[in-house]
Amino acid sequence: MFIYAMFQQYFPYELRGHAHKYTQKLVTYFYPYIQITFHELTGEKLKRSDAYFAIQNYLADHTTATAKRLKADVVKGSKSLVLTMDDHEQVMEEFQGIKIWWSSNKNTPKRPSFSFYPKTEERRYYTLTFHKRYRDAITKSYIDKVLKDGKAIAVRNRERKLYTNNSTKWSHVQFEHPANFETLAMAENEKEAVKNDLIKFSKGKEYYTKIGKPWKRGYLLYGPPGTGKSTMIAAMANLLDYDIYDLELTTVKDNSELRKLLIETTSKSIIIIEDIDCSIDLTGQRRKEKKKYESSSSSSEKKKEEEEKKSKKGSKVTLSGLLNFIDGIWSACGGERIIIFTTNFVDKLDPALIRRGRMDRHIEMSYCCFEAFKLLARNYLDLDDHELFGRIEVLLGEKEITPADVAECLMPKSETEGVESCLRELVKVLEKLKKKKKQGKKKAEEEGEVNGEENGDGESGESSSGSGESSSEDYEVAGKGRKRNSKR
Repeated sequence: MFIYAMFQQYFPYELRGHAHKYTQKLVTYFYPYIQITFHELTGEKLKRSDAYFAIQNYLADHTTATAKRLKADVVKGSKSLVLTMDDHEQVMEEFQGIKIWWSSNKNTPKRPSFSFYPKTEERRYYTLTFHKRYRDAITKSYIDKVLKDGKAIAVRNRERKLYTNNSTKWSHVQFEHPANFETLAMAENEKEAVKNDLIKFSKGKEYYTKIGKPWKRGYLLYGPPGTGKSTMIAAMANLLDYDIYDLELTTVKDNSELRKLLIETTSKSIIIIEDIDCSIDLTGQRRKEKKKYESSSSSSEKKKEEEEKKSKKGSKVTLSGLLNFIDGIWSACGGERIIIFTTNFVDKLDPALIRRGRMDRHIEMSYCCFEAFKLLARNYLDLDDHELFGRIEVLLGEKEITPADVAECLMPKSETEGVESCLRELVKVLEKLKKKKKQGKKKAEEEGEVNGEENGDGESGESSSGSGESSSEDYEVAGKGRKRNSKR
């Protein structure tokens, strides 16, 4: 120790460098082990190494049972403490009969500090030690296994996030939506079909590589408001443990910004564009029909259309720009992504936007059926059967009502409100809707009869050809109409 201290203090820096160099060569000549170091910070800007992070996850999951000194940390959203190896701790494990040693170390650079509370710039690293005869097995198989397992552990333990965009940047909050397929008000066979499709996709990396397609899948959710489209998206994310990127197209200026946003999305994520028919004007079909619409619309409707144009004037995102990422060359930038469009009016969307290959599966979120009602009754009231179920089944078959409206009726509004009152409230709402439907139908029939009589009385002088001259066939039809009216 005395000699080493004198060496460090009095030997010139240049001589010390050469001494270390040749000492290391001498030691490695007789030392039969190989050491590989994985530093926490790498590169010029000292970014955190992905390899270090993966090794940390692997060691925390595999070696904490044998380590004698551990560090404990509480991660937000984690159900328990996260234990990792403490500094200067060493553990051993075996791989295919090969003994391997992992050690956790740190260096503290000696830099002058003028603060009363100087910060230590600690540089941590892991050291892997093994016998040199197993070089190929460790470098070609074991390290790849450690990195792969470490990344899988990180995905399993990660905190899932809900992202939203502001111009060209994503911001996020923790995603904690409790929805799942077990509580989703939907026919059981349809739910199982969607679940199986999602699970098949999440395990299909090799299959998509085999067929030469990007590892992505598109879903179109359509149906009236209140039928559970947003709940379906949350259930998908919870089933697959994916992040959600809620893309707001109205805040994106042009196709270049849209491309930048979508490239920054990560794998194992769901990209959603809700109410795509209302966000910006993407459909060429509506542009073609604009003149027809303007000629037949009233002045108030024209004003409304102009206001919508003004509100959407800031965005220059085009249909081709969106399609280029969904199904073009940019769709291969990243993998394991699900793209979801939602709309209340599927007929308004351009066929090029929702064709198979872009939106691979179309899922109709329809009105509440009796099977979905029973699921809601089980969720909200812990009820499997009741004497009013028969009446409710009949009413659901006669009148359309959304699952959201049914759930609102079944939710108790006070501590005194019980199962009976909730079910009777639903029956009351359904009977009221049925009554309105009958009244509306009767009124429509009466108006139809009145209009028919008015059209029959004025038919004789209104039939004319495009050139202003009435044809003989028109006169015959008009004459027959007058004869029928005279008989009445």
